Order: sequence, then structure tokens, then C-alpha cells
Amino acid sequence: MSPGDSPHLLLGRIRFLNRCIDCFRRSEPVPECLCYVPKEVCYKICKDSSSASSASTGASSGGSSVGKTIVSVFDSPHQSPLSKKACKYNIEPKKGTCIRTTGEEYCNSQGLWVKINKEQLEEHRPGQELEEGWILVCKHTEGGDRLVPVESPETVNRQQQLFGFDHKACNRWEQVVDVENALYIGSKPKVSECDEAAVEKLRYVPPTWTYECDEDLVHYFYDHIGKEDENLGSVKQCVTSIDVSSCSEDPSGGATCLTDGDTETYWESDGMQGQHWIRLHMKRGTVVNKLILTVDSTDDNYMPKRVTVFGGEGDNLKKLSDVTIDDNLIGEVCVLEDMTSHLPVIEVRIEECRDEGIDVRIRGLKIKSSCERDLGLNADVFQSSNLVRYPRLQGTPPDVLYRRALVIQRFICLLDSVLPHLVPAWDYSLGTFSQIKSIKQFLLLSKRRSALITQCLKDSETSKPNFMPRLYINRRLAMEHRDNTSLDPSCKNAVFNQVYEGLKPSDKFEKTLDYRWPARYDQWWECKFIAEGIIDQGGGFRDSLADMSEELCPSSAECAMPLPFFNRTSNQGSLEARDYYVPNPSCKEFQKCEWIGQLMGAALRGKDFLVLALPGLVWKQLTGEAVSWSKDFPAVDSVLVNLLDAMENMDQETFEFRFGEELVYTTLLSDGQMVELIPGGSNVAVHYKDRKEFIHLVQKARLEESKQQIAAIQAGLLKVVPQAVLDLLTWQEVEKKVCGDPEITVEALKRLTRYEDLEQSDVRVQYLWEALTNFTNEDRSRFLRFVTGRSRLPAPIYIFPDKQGSETTDALPQSSTCSSTLYLPNYPSAKVCEEKLRYAAYNCVAIDTDMSPWEE
Repeated sequence: MSPGDSPHLLLGRIRFLNRCIDCFRRSEPVPECLCYVPKEVCYKICKDSSSASSASTGASSGGSSVGKTIVSVFDSPHQSPLSKKACKYNIEPKKGTCIRTTGEEYCNSQGLWVKINKEQLEEHRPGQELEEGWILVCKHTEGGDRLVPVESPETVNRQQQLFGFDHKACNRWEQVVDVENALYIGSKPKVSECDEAAVEKLRYVPPTWTYECDEDLVHYFYDHIGKEDENLGSVKQCVTSIDVSSCSEDPSGGATCLTDGDTETYWESDGMQGQHWIRLHMKRGTVVNKLILTVDSTDDNYMPKRVTVFGGEGDNLKKLSDVTIDDNLIGEVCVLEDMTSHLPVIEVRIEECRDEGIDVRIRGLKIKSSCERDLGLNADVFQSSNLVRYPRLQGTPPDVLYRRALVIQRFICLLDSVLPHLVPAWDYSLGTFSQIKSIKQFLLLSKRRSALITQCLKDSETSKPNFMPRLYINRRLAMEHRDNTSLDPSCKNAVFNQVYEGLKPSDKFEKTLDYRWPARYDQWWECKFIAEGIIDQGGGFRDSLADMSEELCPSSAECAMPLPFFNRTSNQGSLEARDYYVPNPSCKEFQKCEWIGQLMGAALRGKDFLVLALPGLVWKQLTGEAVSWSKDFPAVDSVLVNLLDAMENMDQETFEFRFGEELVYTTLLSDGQMVELIPGGSNVAVHYKDRKEFIHLVQKARLEESKQQIAAIQAGLLKVVPQAVLDLLTWQEVEKKVCGDPEITVEALKRLTRYEDLEQSDVRVQYLWEALTNFTNEDRSRFLRFVTGRSRLPAPIYIFPDKQGSETTDALPQSSTCSSTLYLPNYPSAKVCEEKLRYAAYNCVAIDTDMSPWEE
């Protein structure tokens, strides 16, 4: 029974999650039921039916012969199962019997291990002095015998529903959590005896462990799983071949488009209505976790409406699922999930299309198979050598990290089971489960939040505007203002203000933009740059966004601030966070601050970016996360943080020598404004005994200095993005969705690049990548903007040869930001290519120019 079907289970889990969150925050052992491990589990040997010989070595067996299987027992799961010397004992289970083990499991690169104790070993080797050991239940590699639990969780659930809870005692940790935390009428279900030693291992918290260590562990695990998914999610690793019912005559619409990873291409059928199918021949041993199709509602009557999935062997296929697809869906739909056994053939049948369409288009196919994570966490990934970026975790034994990650994984599993009940529908005045905010970073591991975020954004969508606003922007005046801000104190010539004024409704019947349109509506206004020749098909719009970003948070520390909304932090010129900006406490233009928030929301919902170099202190306040002086303010003013820290710990003599009577109750804000911390504070000296109060007042004043401005930006953001979405995203994810990825690697650029009339092996292409390798990250950002109008990834790039063809030249490269195209000349060397690209990236600001850029 799922929590959604039973209110008492749901409420019990929510109460329990609150207890767990408190334990994580205080670095205390979590409740025992979250770490429950049964004292005994029964396994049976499952023979490998596909094995060529009955004498092959299995996943859990040391060797096999006709009619019997030898199971090897090892001292520890760290030993190699291939080494005969490492084997401690061999046991030979009698035919038709089970192997009893403890419930303690351990997963590493070899596979999944279970612990077997003395008593359980004596059943197979009576009268001998034996010690506990470990058995390899299932290998990561394909083939071989394996051990499987005698009763699956599904079987136990079904039996309990038929015969009552007392039919079999609960022996899964999720059941135990429900038994101990939900309210029952009558007697509670029984719980199997637990393995107390294994439970205590999971509950163990190292003496120096903090909540920040848990956050680091989540980030490390998330980074590792992300890379693992990227490698293992490939269809080609799960499927030997793909057959389709038919293909259109268009050569670009073949079956290969299903697996090319490009949603712009598609497989298109060419046959009778209702007779279209995709047949997957699966690799041996592959068990499907999820089968996902990518569809697009803009395909109209080519869009599949109802899909069924069949699976089995040969022609003996059984129906596995029947899925109706939303007519408005653009993206992925899961048509099959949670298979428990290998299916040699899986067939996707398109039963009907939208509006009774005859043929179908499918834009992609993905498979997540059991080989990805069916064996759970891998303890080997927590070796110290992998933890260089996480110094708080270094020095902690890998097994301790592994078990702590297991506990966090269980917590996330519970959270996922109730998450849809905690997230409200679209209404930015509603709150959500307040405790979630205190464990935001844990949400990175959630499997359900992505679908919830997508649904919340979809539910809050509005239709695109009836017409696209056309704006006339004078970038010459904007550049003159940037060069000398004193000429235009009102900043009316800045691109930001030109766009803001241009978007104001011209009459009372015209509506203001709400920025909540579908993501595919990727151009919010059309730009006409005065005295610049351009037909804006997206490039001009993206260039205006880039100009506004540069005005709000200039990338150069040398120029004056063109707009009054942000201030440079005190760290400018230092190595730490030198290019960060904070909202200006003196700025009272709250309507424009709110519009900045709306633009941020539009960027989050869409594909374009508003690049704002804001520290975590600001992003956390925008997303509702708690801020900390010691963790967040060093990115704003590290000198002040160190000074106050030293002041708190210095003795009275040193304090009086350094400050005397000169230190008063005032502090300097980021805008240079001196404020009093208490009434008349500029005339009150700070004494040694009062220094901690002074430190507290300074911290409070500085942390809250931009409170009004951030509240205005947040109000605009919430007009576009539901509160529930901000509650489900970490501040780092919001920053990346709004601003893009600041790190632009050559590898990332290569993944996003397509070649037209050029081979990847062409010398021009080789020179290009050699040049970009020598670029700094800032150089690559400028190059990206020169080609696409965007300064951060992701952004597609299309490379064509220039008009000179194969003729060697030293001309500057040309680009078209509307189509994200680079016209690459044939340079004589990589060095010349590097020089020309860098010059163009920094100096060619006018786009698609067919007249003098400053022609009046």
C-alpha cells in the first residue's frame, strides 16, 4: 500500500521525516527504524539459463557441476571473488533448500555481498568451528548463477493484503518506518527481529561530523551518479539492434534518429494507420528500469496519442503497459518502468496518433536499465583519492561514508514517496513543506522532484503573446553612457532602460508581458538596433539580454557602474569572488528591481540567460534558504569577516591597543554608506566587554543591508516562477538555470557543435579547437557570445566554411547570432586562427552588419 492511498501512512512518514531532518541538522544518529536491517534473509540459487555450459562460474558460486552448486564464503567483501586463495570456505546447499544469511548488505565494484553468520554457516558445515563471512550474491558483470531473495517485496505485500498484516512479519525498512510512525486502529503489524550490530553501523556518526559533511556527501554522490548515468543511459549499451515497422522516404527520418540524442530529428513511419511499432532486441541480462520516448506536440497529428508496450521472447510477447500521452507534451514520457526480469524483445506499438493521424514521429528513445544502479551504492567510489574536492570528507573511512550515504538514500526514498503531497499547486502566495528548506541540498538526489518541477511550470504557463514587441535600441548611446556615466545620470540611454521603457504598454488595452509562456517560445521581443543592419530572428534579442547583463554586472572591474541596481563587493581585486555584485542598498527603484526578477524567472523557464554575478548570499535569499555569516559573507567581504573573527578572539590588551576609543557603533555598507548600529552609535565607543554585541550588530546590518531590494527581485521572480519550484531547486541550480554554466570547457563546446559542409577532421576545425584550448574561460565566453549571442552554456554552434572556401586567408571570421553560426576561414596556422578569433570575439560588437555600425 502506497502512502498516497493511506492518509495514516502519509502523515506518519511526514512526522518521521521531520524527526530525521532534526537529526541531520544536529549531526545526531537517525532513528533506528530508518536503519533497520533484518536479522535473517533467505536466498535461493538462480541458475544462469543462458550459460553455454553448466560448469561455468556464477555470480555467487565458486564453481558448478551437474546437479550441484558450490558457494564461496570470504572473510570480507573487499576480497576478489576470482581468487581461490581468498576463499575462506565453500558450502554446498542441498537441492531445493535455501541459504539463510543476515540482512546486512555491502555493494562494491565486485557486486552485491551479504553477510552470513556462524549459526547459518553451520547448517551447511555441521560440527566445524566456523567464523562469519561474506557471500557474493550478484556480480555487476553479466552471466553466471546468482542468489535471489525467496520472497520478493511485491509477493510479501500481496500476501499481506490477502491474508492480513500478521501473515508475515515486516522485514523491510520502509515497512518498519510505517509500523513505528503511523497510527493504526487495533494491533500493529509485527516486525521481524533486527540485526542490531548492522543497525548501529548505519546509525554511526563520526565525532567530527557536521551537517555540512552530509551536504558534501550528497554533492559528491550526485556528481558521481550524474557521470554514471551519462555513461550507462545509452541505448546502445542496452540494445543489440532496433527494428521499426516502416520509415518515411526522407533519409533524415530513419530509425537512427531515435538514438542520436538530437530532439530536432525524428523517426517517421510510412505505413497503415495503427500499424507502427519499434522493436528493441535487448542485450542479454539487461533488465529495463525505464523506457522513455521523446515526443513533441508541435508535430500535430504525427504526435502519438496512445502507446502500448509488449515484451517477451520471440513472437510470444505479452502486454506490459498501456500509456495515453498528453496532447500538449513536449519532452519525455515514460512508457515502461520497473521490470523485474530480462526481456529479450521489447516492442513499442503506437496504437493511435493525435487527431486520427496516420503516421507517427518519435524524436528520441532512452533506456535506463538495471545495470545502472540496481545493486545500489558502490562503496569503492568513496575512496579518499576521489574526494579531493571535498576536504571535509577526506580522512573519513570509505565504509563509514558508504553507510552514511545509504542512510541518506533511504531518507530521500521516503521523501520522494510523500513529495507530491507536500508541493502545492501553482499559486505564488502558497508555501510548501517548510522543513524542506533546511535540507535543500538533499533534494539533488530526489527522483521525483524533476517531474514535479516540470508539472508546476506547465500548470503555471500562459499562452504566448498575440504579437511580439518590437524595440528600437540605440547601442551607440548605450556605449557612450558606459564610457562616461556622468553624461547621463538618469541612465536612460542604457540598453536596460531602453528595453524597460520600450516594453511599457502603449495604451490601457495592451497587456504587460507575464513571461510565463511555454519554453519553446524562445524570443521575448524583437530588436531593431539603430544604425545596425539586422533582421532579428533571435540573435538580436539574445544580444540585448547580453548587453543588459553586462550593464547590471559588468565583467570588467575597471569600468564605472552603468546602472544603480548593484554594487561591486569589497573583494574586488582579491582572489576570492572578486567579480561578485550585491544589490545596492541605496537603490529605491523597486519596480525595476521587480522587473529584474521577472527577467530572471523568464530565463529560468526558457533557454536564454540573464548573466548576473551574484554571490550565494543573494541566491539563497531569493530561494528562501538560510544564510550564514561564516559560510556566505566571505564572498562579499572576506576582510570584514576575518576582522570580526579576530576581534572576537583577541584579549583585552590587544583590543584596546588596536581600537582604543576610536571604534564606534557604526559600519560601512556595500554602497559606501555609513550607518549607525544603535541610536547615536557614531558617538558611542565600543568597549571590550561589549565587542560580541557589536560584532552581532555588524553582522545583522550587513546580512540585511539589501533586504528591500532582494525582496523586490524575489517578488518579480515569483510572478513568473511558482514558489513550489523555488522550494524544490537548490540555490546553485537556480543560479545555473538563470545564468547558465560559467565554466566553458572545450569538451562542452565540442558536444554542442555541428558541422555543415565541413568534416570534423578538416584542418580548419582542428585549428579552431587548438585555438580555443589556448583561450581563457573569459575568452571562450566572448567567443560564444560572438557566435550565438549567449555568453554561457548551453548554446548550439553551427560551423560553416567561409565564402573563400578552401583558399587560405587571414580575414576575420564572420558569425550570425540569429542562427548561432560561425563562418570559419581557412587559416594558415592555429596561431593565426587564435589571433583572429580572439580579436573578433572582443571587438566585433555589431552583428549581421551590412552598413557602417555607427552610421547616422
